[in-house]
Amino acid sequence: MRIRINGADADIQLEAEKTVGEILSALEAWLDGTGLRLSGLGIDGEAVTADLVGVCIGRNIDTIDTLDIYTSSVTELFAECLFYVLEAIDAYNAADFEGKCSIAAFWSDSPSAKMLAEQSPGLFDWVTKTFSGEGASPQALRSVVEERLRELREPASELDKTSAIVADICARLEQLPLDIQTGKDAKAADTVSVFSGIAEKVFRIYGILENSGFAVREIKIGDLPIADYMAEFYSALRDLLGAYEQQDSVLVGDIAEYEMAPRLRCLHAAVLHAVKEHAYDR
Repeated sequence: MRIRINGADADIQLEAEKTVGEILSALEAWLDGTGLRLSGLGIDGEAVTADLVGVCIGRNIDTIDTLDIYTSSVTELFAECLFYVLEAIDAYNAADFEGKCSIAAFWSDSPSAKMLAEQSPGLFDWVTKTFSGEGASPQALRSVVEERLRELREPASELDKTSAIVADICARLEQLPLDIQTGKDAKAADTVSVFSGIAEKVFRIYGILENSGFAVREIKIGDLPIADYMAEFYSALRDLLGAYEQQDSVLVGDIAEYEMAPRLRCLHAAVLHAVKEHAYDR
């Protein structure tokens, strides 16, 4: 049997595999950690549609002349998922009550829903609640989904646009102890909220680079590999949010001023330099 991956002959030596499903399982294990996923299948020149996959995976390889296997990056599949969400939002806006209920039911069972739940559980919950009429408006959801698409397609530009926001929020973090001491609770809460949002955005773009096969783990911040630096960042962030929930104003101020502000500046600069240096925008 001839095996091709994305149209090119693959040098794959079969061992005990007897069925298409066994070959795909072995290939999935091999792809793990590469940023690629199985995305399509063809047998003897005919594409295997989604409704026939279950039948084809049990097929004996002795009955097949050519097996075509297609792969896509996680980033590409996630982008397709987000485009599907945008189309679903348009359909939802145009539908009557029964139509909205049908869209909600269809969404929950769709492959895009499964991909979104895996790659972005928070956004998955948001989409599910919106289509169920319990969450934010479709317009607000569209804005968030479009932002995530920009992050996938133009991470350098999208991260660069946050430079001024990062500079501002780091300055506000350094002033957070004073805001807390002087009773400016609303401003302090807003500072923590904005900081959390921008930090999440930097983390997301880092994850996009990693899922695309970019050698992000080779980046260093000071003497630390970026993975270790991010682990310390996460730890400090958990401490900050925990202190904030406990209303420990002294600890909140210290962590914000001496831990989070300098760490966010360094992390943002390192990831931005990496995406610009490698001209990552598509």
